[in-house]
Amino acid sequence: MPATNAPTGYSRLQIGLHWLAFALIAQQYLFKDSMSAAWDRVTDGLEAGFDPLVLTHVAGGALVMIFALWRLVLRARRGVPPPIEASKVQGVLAKLAHVGLYALMILMPVSGSVAWFGGVEAAAQGHNVMKIILLALVALHVAGALYHQFVLHDGTLARMRKAQG
Repeated sequence: MPATNAPTGYSRLQIGLHWLAFALIAQQYLFKDSMSAAWDRVTDGLEAGFDPLVLTHVAGGALVMIFALWRLVLRARRGVPPPIEASKVQGVLAKLAHVGLYALMILMPVSGSVAWFGGVEAAAQGHNVMKIILLALVALHVAGALYHQFVLHDGTLARMRKAQG
């Protein structure tokens, strides 16, 4: 149940962090091949060498986690607008997707760091499994936003474009 003093919309900072995290996650997927090649070299006992795309992947993952944690702090301090639900099932799916997205935005950088800096193969394997789950949740999140925008016409997507109360 939303608090009675819940804001009517997201703040500029909440919206900015949302879209920055989205852009960073997209970048992580688009440029993952350099990281994969470097990991293969390391696991083969070779030197990874310097690759700016590997550095970008490591830094991007750290930023995704920082932005997710920052968003959770803002959520706790400022609150969020009440959800717009088309049905109880959609509300539950949206909640589970958001919890999963936040969890993965924190767990993936941790597992990636443990793999890369600690050389832990199990962490790398977990990171790869989580990568697939994250991609599925992002796709579900985008599909849900588009459904609200073009089928329900309920203004959900507009809340992530323009700051309000």
